[in-house]
Amino acid sequence: MFKAVLIEKDDAGYRASVQTLDDAALPEGNVSVRVSHSTLNYKDALAITGQGPVVRKFPMVPGIDLVGMVETSQHPDYQPGDAVLLNGWGVGESHWGGLAQQARLNGDWLIPLPTGLSAQQAMAIGTAGYTAMLCVMTLERYGVQPKDGEVLVTGAAGGVGSVAVALLSQLGYRVTAMTGRLQDADYLRALGAAEVIERGPYAEPGKPLGKERWAGAVDVAGGHVLANVCASMQYQGVVTACGLAAGMALPATVAPFILRGVTLAGVDSVMRPRADRLVAWQRLTQELSLDKLALIGSQEVGLDEAIGLAARLLKGEVRGRVVVDVNR
Repeated sequence: MFKAVLIEKDDAGYRASVQTLDDAALPEGNVSVRVSHSTLNYKDALAITGQGPVVRKFPMVPGIDLVGMVETSQHPDYQPGDAVLLNGWGVGESHWGGLAQQARLNGDWLIPLPTGLSAQQAMAIGTAGYTAMLCVMTLERYGVQPKDGEVLVTGAAGGVGSVAVALLSQLGYRVTAMTGRLQDADYLRALGAAEVIERGPYAEPGKPLGKERWAGAVDVAGGHVLANVCASMQYQGVVTACGLAAGMALPATVAPFILRGVTLAGVDSVMRPRADRLVAWQRLTQELSLDKLALIGSQEVGLDEAIGLAARLLKGEVRGRVVVDVNR
C-alpha cells in the first residue's frame, strides 16, 4: 500500500485527493521505484486544479518529476538500490507520476541521479531547472554568445526563469529579468540579473517591430509577451520558447523573422532524447551554483499541502520551486 495524490473525473465531478492505494493499481512498467521526492510544477498545478487539459486519462497520479530508489527492475540499466531521476515522458499526464510514494515506470525514461546532488536538490532543480538548461543549450547551439548583447528572461521569478537567470549570468551573459512581481527585484539581482523590468508593457498588444534590444531570450509566457519579445530582438537574435503562462496564442507578425532574421526556437522537455537529458543534468551539476540554488529556494511540502498550493502557483503567488516530500 502507498499514498498518492489521485485525480478522478466522473459523474461527481473533477477532484484531487490524497488516497491510499494498493501496489496492484500501479500501471505497467519494468522498473518499480520507491519515490522520496517530487515537485509541484505549473503543469502539475493545471492537472490538480483541472484548469488545463493536462490529464489524458483517469484516474491519474500527477507529478512530472520524481526521484527515488529502484526496488525491482527488469531493465538492464538499473538494479535494486540505484538512485534514479525522472522528468517528463508523459508521466503525470498519461502515466501515473511522481506525487506518490511508489511508481512503476519504463526504465528508458529514467536517468541516474547525478553525482553530487541530493534527492531534495535534484527536485529543487526539477523539470523547471532542467528546462532552463535546455534553453541555455539552445541559445548556445544557435550561436548566441555573451559578447552579442543582452539576454532577456521572462517570468524570471518563477522556477524556469529563476534558474535561467542564474545559469546565464554564471556563464557571462548580461541578463535582464522580466517579472510581474517587481517586489522580487532584489532576489533577481542576487541571482545575477543586471536589470529587472516590469512585464506590463509586454503583456499588451504591441507593434510588429520594436526597438532592437535583445540578442537572446528565454520565454516562459507565450501570448503577447512572446510576440513583443520577438518584435524587440536584435538582428539574428534567438528566442527560446518553453512555456505558456500568458497563453497559448502567438499574436505576432512575420516581420521579426523576415526583416531581422529572428529565430524562434521551441524547447520541449517532455520527450527530449536521453542523450540531451544526460548532458543537461551534468551541466546543471557543474554550472548551477548550489548557493544560487539555495537562494532560489524551495519550500518543502507534503502530499496534502501540494493540492492546496496548486491554485496559488497558477496565480503567480509562488516564487522559486516547490519540492514535495511524498512521505510527509
